[in-house]
Amino acid sequence: MIGLRLYMAQRISALLMAPFVLGHLAVMIYAIQGGLSAAEILGRTQGSVLWFAFYGLFTVAVSVHAAIGLRAIAHEWGGVSGRALDVLMWVVGLGLLWLGGSAVWAVTYGVAP
Repeated sequence: MIGLRLYMAQRISALLMAPFVLGHLAVMIYAIQGGLSAAEILGRTQGSVLWFAFYGLFTVAVSVHAAIGLRAIAHEWGGVSGRALDVLMWVVGLGLLWLGGSAVWAVTYGVAP
């Protein structure tokens, strides 16, 4: 049953990531085409609830997706199994969530949490 839940969580996170990736690429292309500097980009994103929500949800989806994927790799290639495999997945997932969340917070509010 846990295998099915992880499978579905990874597939759902992939479905969520697809529009986020496209949106991120569109924003980056727009910023480059417009010749925006880093300071101008930060000026537009700081204090924006919309950008915080967009990149915050993107970070959650990536953290879930990557942790489950790395869990599969650790099991198949590294031979890790059982409780160690679950702990590894949670450490990786929470670590990615912390790093990504810190970046989103810093870009939105101008300071690291």
